[in-house]
Amino acid sequence: MAKGDPKKPKGKMSAYAFFVQTCREEHKKKNPEVPVNFAEFSKKCSERWKTMSSKEKGKFDEMAKADKVRYDREMKDYGPAKGGKKKKDPNAPKRPPSGFFLFCSEFRPKIKSTNPGISIGDVAKKLGEMWNNLSDSEKQPYNNKAAKLKEKYEKDVADYKSKGKFDGAKSAAAKAAPGKKVEEEEDDEEEEEDEEEEEEDDE
Repeated sequence: MAKGDPKKPKGKMSAYAFFVQTCREEHKKKNPEVPVNFAEFSKKCSERWKTMSSKEKGKFDEMAKADKVRYDREMKDYGPAKGGKKKKDPNAPKRPPSGFFLFCSEFRPKIKSTNPGISIGDVAKKLGEMWNNLSDSEKQPYNNKAAKLKEKYEKDVADYKSKGKFDGAKSAAAKAAPGKKVEEEEDDEEEEEDEEEEEEDDE
């Protein structure tokens, strides 16, 4: 999936996120050859976090506070100009998903079925944690599939540009009314994609 502005500051991390990151680093040092089972690892981290005292969590709280100060300062300096939203040509090739989003597409329904009523933001957060607990070899199948889709997308874009945008614009105007519902559904999907992209960046 295409990233946003590369100059945008990295998202702030929570105390729990710092804790999980520390656990992951400890695991890699002790068992460098053993891949992390993300579901089991995430569960163990959660259980361990719940049993920790406020004093033990204090170190991670301080790390989170320091990171928030860093994030707020960088965001203040960043301040991108906000322009109007560019209208999309419905005939343009749809951008390909990243390996992370292919992973999300596979596991999102499972998370929703086991957590009825869970919000889009919480789903994205959970998916981000699961993805970051995967080893490189476990991510490889998703990244390989994403690379193939990207190749196809680049070819489609080249074909699209060679045909010119004028004809596409005319056909888009003709389809505008009946296609309204489809566009709304795509906007809903993109809202989930944006949530998940932010979560991936934050982690």
